[in-house]
Amino acid sequence: AYNFEWKSVQSCLEDILTVEPSERAKGIQDSRLAFITCAKLFIRYIQILRDIERCYDQIVHPQKRILLRKLLDSLIGRILELKEEMVKLDLSEYHYFDDILSEFKLAPTEIQVPIPKYFVVDAQNTIRDRHAFINSVRSQLGTTQVKEEEPMSVEEAVLIIQRHERARQGRLRAKYMREIRMQEEAEMDPESRMKDVLNPQDAAKVIQKHWRGYLARQYTKSTRQDEFIWLGMASSFLSFEPMNLHYNSVVSSITKMARKIESQRRVAQSMNQNEYEQALVKVKEKIRLTEGTDMQERMEEQIRQWFLECRDANDVFPDYPSVEEGGSQWLFKPKPPELLAQEEEERIAAERRRKEKELKDSGKKIQLEKKKEPEGWFMSPSTFIQDLTDGCKEYNENWRNRDESANTFQRHEEEIIKNDKRAQLELEIRANVDDLMRQELRNLKIAIDGQRQKRINKRKVKKPKAKRKKGGLKDLTKDRTLESVYEELVIEDIIKKPQNIHLDQYYGEYSYLGTTLKDSMIEPQPSLSDVKQLVTLYGILPLGSPDVHARASLTRSILLAGPSGTGKKTLVHAICTETGANLFDLTAENIMGKYTGKEATRLLVNMVFKAARLLQPSVIMVDQCEKMFGKRILKIDKTDPKRLRRELPRAVRTIKQGDRILLVGCTHAPFDAKVKPFCKLYDRIILLPRPDYASRYLIWKVVIVKNGGVLTDALDISSLAKVSDGYTMGMMDRACKEVLTERRLALLDKVPLVASELIAPLSRMDPVFLEEEEAYKKWYRKTPLGKKKMRAIEEAGVAQKKAIKPKPK
Repeated sequence: AYNFEWKSVQSCLEDILTVEPSERAKGIQDSRLAFITCAKLFIRYIQILRDIERCYDQIVHPQKRILLRKLLDSLIGRILELKEEMVKLDLSEYHYFDDILSEFKLAPTEIQVPIPKYFVVDAQNTIRDRHAFINSVRSQLGTTQVKEEEPMSVEEAVLIIQRHERARQGRLRAKYMREIRMQEEAEMDPESRMKDVLNPQDAAKVIQKHWRGYLARQYTKSTRQDEFIWLGMASSFLSFEPMNLHYNSVVSSITKMARKIESQRRVAQSMNQNEYEQALVKVKEKIRLTEGTDMQERMEEQIRQWFLECRDANDVFPDYPSVEEGGSQWLFKPKPPELLAQEEEERIAAERRRKEKELKDSGKKIQLEKKKEPEGWFMSPSTFIQDLTDGCKEYNENWRNRDESANTFQRHEEEIIKNDKRAQLELEIRANVDDLMRQELRNLKIAIDGQRQKRINKRKVKKPKAKRKKGGLKDLTKDRTLESVYEELVIEDIIKKPQNIHLDQYYGEYSYLGTTLKDSMIEPQPSLSDVKQLVTLYGILPLGSPDVHARASLTRSILLAGPSGTGKKTLVHAICTETGANLFDLTAENIMGKYTGKEATRLLVNMVFKAARLLQPSVIMVDQCEKMFGKRILKIDKTDPKRLRRELPRAVRTIKQGDRILLVGCTHAPFDAKVKPFCKLYDRIILLPRPDYASRYLIWKVVIVKNGGVLTDALDISSLAKVSDGYTMGMMDRACKEVLTERRLALLDKVPLVASELIAPLSRMDPVFLEEEEAYKKWYRKTPLGKKKMRAIEEAGVAQKKAIKPKPK
């Protein structure tokens, strides 16, 4: 099934690769049209990436997986290139594709950038050993990783004391009243006690009264529900049972079965891969024994023939090509078309320079027509298009029409191995043949041409002094092993075990009105789903793939800015979980009292980046990072947050392509920092918004179930999402934990949860007010990308005024 899916996806990929050159050649004048062109390619590549990732994860054939991995990494790189183009055109990190989705008839989930599973699956043994090492070090220290609770405020402490005191007084009063009642009953006569006992007739009347009241209440409730259904304000039935309970159980069983099949496929992948690696060695040795001698003799005969042809033509033997020139490899191999085209261009350019020089020397001045620079937008050249084209060509040659009816278990194809190893063995034999033929050529020159071989003294070339790289980090721990450095950072709690949080656990709904609002000249508010997309593109994909990080645009650092409770730390842990990265915590509060002093701080940064570089991928987190470049620091702040303001930026600048290290800063008050140095440290700035209505609706359902609650028709989540406007994900989770206590959970079967219970704790929290939201937007307009956006808006406004300005008569 996955082979057929791959075949279908390859056809789609070939179609889009035929469109790419024509789109790249266009000079598009309208920036909006250029953005739509990029966006459509972006969406189509994401759809292909989703299918290729699924095929790579489940196909068990080892040689197919090699090609799929190449295509997968190239697709990721191409998507990142298109994202870069869209940011340049739209001058914004957030983009809205609802109109394109409507045109392509796609759901928002179909354009979510997938996270390849091989990021973690291929490194699961390393991750498991790392976590075991961290746990063992901390167990030796006698500490366990316990989540530290925030200190209680004075107001909360007073409320708890008052609550317990009122409860104590209530219990004492109830006990006192019970004792009085028991004493009164003891003093009563037996005859007076019997007066309170009802006869059967009166008892029946009491029961009838309560039963009729119950029936009336049920009838009123049913009538009200019918009226709501008729008005379209309620569903066709009122249920106090958990919603979709049976569906959830069915899904969980199907999910378990699917995971079992996936694990079986991964076992088959491992077995087939081991067989393939063994076959590589065996086939190479077999070719060496059967064909190696013939290859060597054929090469020697060709080279000797070349000796004679050159002597017949020039009366002397030729000089043998050096190792740097490729030896005899390029004597008999035809030049590729790209090299021939390049040589032709160089020849034409040299001819043109010669003619221009002759014209200048003769004093003739010829007005050369200056070619006008092409107008409009042109797509930047791609690094990954050629890899995708080569991958399609390899698929068509090796796999498209191959009959695999006999290969039921999808084991390796030996013929493909032979072709690859034959070429590899030919290069090894050619290197040995070149050494032999160089010596033979020297002997021929001495014997036939009468030339004496002069001893060539190798000139001692003075090695240029190695220039010290600007901004490079000097290794201050040369005498220490990586294990000792890593252990010290674990002991000092700089290296932490990330929480097992996946990006799917960061809940947010897609924004369906983005393009509509932009067309109405209203800047839409990004959704939490857009935040997930940016974190995937800028953080997870480059960190997870070494090939992509080495060739794609470099992102050294990301800043997550947003109100408290929007999930900034959750995203940091999600990046580590999805990529299997190490987590280094350089928060000022975490390093307070550690490595104090200028030299010790430099040593700390050096150790962190040394371990991060040698144990890639790595994430370095700095919480409350605005304090590092704060305009003013309170005297009561003993964390010394400015101690890293010199060493950390210097270390971040040493990150190069291929160094899978990412600095992630978290801040809830970016406007408290100096804008210029703050934005200079972070390459990408992601502004986290407060949840919109759709996201709040989804978050409420998730956090209620997560904290043990049950979703019933009695719980009006729509109204709850409406009244909780301005509250963040963290605040909603806190409200659920406060309401859904053990006692309340025990009563859920009898008393279903209602929305009014969750509103009370929210009322004691401060939401994100409009003034605070405006402060974030105002600060973002001061960032480099925000300045470009404002400048473009001003220029567009000036151009529009000039266009509508009436011409003087």
